[in-house]
Amino acid sequence: MGALVPLAGDAAAVELAGVTKSYGRGRRAVMALDGVSAVFAPGSLSAVMGLSGSGKSTLLQMAAGLDRPTSGTDRLGGSDLSGLSGRRLSVLRRRRVGFVFQDLNLVPSLSVAENIALPLRLDHKPVDKSRIRELAGLVGIDGLLPRLPHTLSGGQQQRVAIARALVTHDPAVAARADRVLVLDQGRLAGAVSSRTAAELTMILRRLGEQGAR
Repeated sequence: MGALVPLAGDAAAVELAGVTKSYGRGRRAVMALDGVSAVFAPGSLSAVMGLSGSGKSTLLQMAAGLDRPTSGTDRLGGSDLSGLSGRRLSVLRRRRVGFVFQDLNLVPSLSVAENIALPLRLDHKPVDKSRIRELAGLVGIDGLLPRLPHTLSGGQQQRVAIARALVTHDPAVAARADRVLVLDQGRLAGAVSSRTAAELTMILRRLGEQGAR
C-alpha cells in the first residue's frame, strides 16, 4: 500500500521505528505490535484501522507515550521516550499530547469549565477564562460551563472531553484524515489515502476474509 513517509514539514511530531510490543513470556507471550514503523508530521491527521486485536490501541498508546515499546524507537516531538523517567514522561504527555478516551474520565465534582481547565491547573499554568469559553464555544457547550458532568448527556460529556484535550493545544485539524494506517495482526499492512466509509469497510472485510483462510 505504499511506504510511510512524513506528510508535511521536516520534523516529525511522532516517529515509531521498528516498534514491537509483547505481553507475557514464553509460549504465552502475545505480540501486540510487530516491527511497526510510522511517521506522523505536524499538522497532519491520521486514522488507524484494523480488525479487533490488530494492535490499534497499542499503536495509539505508543504514539501518545502512554506505554513503552518492548523494542524499537518511540519518539514524541523529537524526544526518545525510552530514555525518560516516569515523571518526565508524565510532564511531556501533559504538555504535548491531548487525549479523548472512550471512557471520558471527567472529574464528577468539577464543573464543565473546571474540567476543561484541569490540564492547565495540573501544569501550574494560569487559566484564561475567555479561552475556556472560546474552546467550549468551538464544541457547542459554552452554555454548560457551570454544570457538573452528571447533569449532561453522553454527547455533551464527550464534547467536554474534546474541549479539555484542546486546552493546551491549538492544532490545525484537517476536515478528514490525510491517510489511514491499516494494521493486521500487529503489523502495518500499509497506508492509504482517506477513503469513503464504504471503501474502508471493504478493506476491513478483505482483512477478515484473509484471516479466516
